[in-house]
Amino acid sequence: MKIEVREDSVLISGYVNAIERFSKPIRETLRGKIRTFIERIKAGAFRTALKRNDNVLVLLNHNRVLANTKDGSAKLEEDNIGLRAEVTITDKEVVEKARNNQLVGWSFGFYANADELGTEGNNETRTVTDLDLFEVSI
Repeated sequence: MKIEVREDSVLISGYVNAIERFSKPIRETLRGKIRTFIERIKAGAFRTALKRNDNVLVLLNHNRVLANTKDGSAKLEEDNIGLRAEVTITDKEVVEKARNNQLVGWSFGFYANADELGTEGNNETRTVTDLDLFEVSI
């Protein structure tokens, strides 16, 4: 995550998520059972999701709207590395957090439309092949 503090705004850019790379272990309900698994997003899934949704929100901690793709305050694209974001934020709290080095990373909210379960070594795996992306969070 690259952060550029300006006079009354902050420009944040970087990769929200890498494609074709497994996550750290996730423990949650998956297909009706509590499981621990590692997850990856298939190449092209973000690209397709962005074509379907022209208004992906950028949130602070998954709950407060800061920007969106519809008005151009946020730009999202999938490239050969993953989902890349560039966001200009004018929210005073976020600008202050940026000045104090309190912004540490990205997350994203999505619904999986299609996935494939498997194993890798001793780990259960989930590969998300199609998704609806509704937000990215700082």
